[in-house]
Amino acid sequence: MRKLRELQELINDAVRVIPLPDHPAELYEPITYILSLGGKRMRPALLLMACDLFGGDVEAAIQPALAIEVFHNFTLMHDDIMDNAPLRRGSVTVHEKWNKNVGILSGDVMLVEGYKLMMQVEERLLRPILNIFNETAVGVCEGQQLDMDFEQRDNVNNEEYLNMIRLKTAVVLGGALKIGALIGGAEAKDADFLYSFGENLGIAFQLQDDILDVYGDPDKFGKQVGGDIISNKKTYLLIKALELANKEQLKNLDNWINLKTFDNAEKVEAVTALYDSLRVRQFAETAMQAYTEKAFTALDGINLPAEHKQYLRDFADGLLVREN
Repeated sequence: MRKLRELQELINDAVRVIPLPDHPAELYEPITYILSLGGKRMRPALLLMACDLFGGDVEAAIQPALAIEVFHNFTLMHDDIMDNAPLRRGSVTVHEKWNKNVGILSGDVMLVEGYKLMMQVEERLLRPILNIFNETAVGVCEGQQLDMDFEQRDNVNNEEYLNMIRLKTAVVLGGALKIGALIGGAEAKDADFLYSFGENLGIAFQLQDDILDVYGDPDKFGKQVGGDIISNKKTYLLIKALELANKEQLKNLDNWINLKTFDNAEKVEAVTALYDSLRVRQFAETAMQAYTEKAFTALDGINLPAEHKQYLRDFADGLLVREN
């Protein structure tokens, strides 16, 4: 089995030489720009990993893996426009560097380029793989719409939230693994199990992200701790707190949510104290563990050598054990 870092480097090398036209420059330069900003390349690396697990030719899987990476960055480019975000991975976003119209149009081309890359699979696999890619793409868009809808609603429950993160985040992990497995020669049943492994792992990972946003060490987490609290983002923790709070606690929480002017540190400290009193961290960790166990149950069903399953188990453990 190839190491994850080696697979990520394969993707990095391939990203640098994606053939794109030079003209019109304002259409294609933003694509090269956003792809050059880096990232962990985790999604395409998972596709290569799955192919390798089943004894397939990793080199033959690079183009569809690139399709996953191009599609992912297409969603980021459009998400940044919707969020009016000034930065992406520490650099100026496409719509700020150029303009919103360029960001929209370049993103549209990225989606098409993703399909062109995904179509470079064996003819016999083309239809099933495109079906997976289509379902993944639609799921991500549905998840993004639900996320935006939740911003306007006061009554979101955690069942709805978990479905939203499944669509917005987890289906890409599952889809990448399933496509890679099929390219590697996996039976349909094993590819489905691997999809379930990735999807449930993705949900667990997002729940961990919610927890670390409040309770993580900023130097190790890599993000501003408390950012979700400051922006009133509806995470598992906030939704659970609103569900469990008594009348006085709910009044206090609503007050912080509705304040237009506040000190960031004071708000984070006050809301975190409310979370502590309601033990919402423990509820989130229990949910995270439940989805991790679902992932490992799916892993157990895959017809793979024990050492290959252990590779996936070690990968999952590494993904979900971030210092806080």
